[in-house]
Amino acid sequence: MGSIATIHNGVNVDALNTTVSMVKANPALAKFTFRSRAKWINGAHSQSTFDSLYGAGMEHKRGTPMFLEADEPEALLGTDLAPNAGEAALHALSACLSVTYAYNATAMGLDISSLSFDMETDSDLQGFLELDKNIRPGLSQIRVKVNLACSGTAAQIEDLHARVIRTSPLYDTFKNPVDIKMSH
Repeated sequence: MGSIATIHNGVNVDALNTTVSMVKANPALAKFTFRSRAKWINGAHSQSTFDSLYGAGMEHKRGTPMFLEADEPEALLGTDLAPNAGEAALHALSACLSVTYAYNATAMGLDISSLSFDMETDSDLQGFLELDKNIRPGLSQIRVKVNLACSGTAAQIEDLHARVIRTSPLYDTFKNPVDIKMSH
């Protein structure tokens, strides 16, 4: 008879603890490489494919490739078939924050009853269109409102928020410059 996994906040606690122990014993297992292949379809519409990654010391091939679409709203000359890159950036950040809250709360023994994010970001087309060289083409600020209901004292919940800010990979990515090497 097999043991039944302990699930907390939708996270397998035994698997989480095993992963932490394995990485402590062999830090090379912590190295991951995520990949995508992207193609332009037409106008502002594009599609990215995700079918493999490297992590935990080995290659992983997905049984079924995953796809994400991108487009622009009509106000930005697109066909509005999918979120644009700024919206996708918000989705990526909220997805990472969700995982980071769930895993950290589980490790702390806190029960999450609800978690959501209200997010906004700003961009000024003058930078993209090179109409004003003093305006960046990128996002200028991301505002995140965390809506969290969970067990724990006020101090534990503040500790959870602090842990998330310290350990969220995409929070870190957006806060700090990332080296991009582009070839053609």
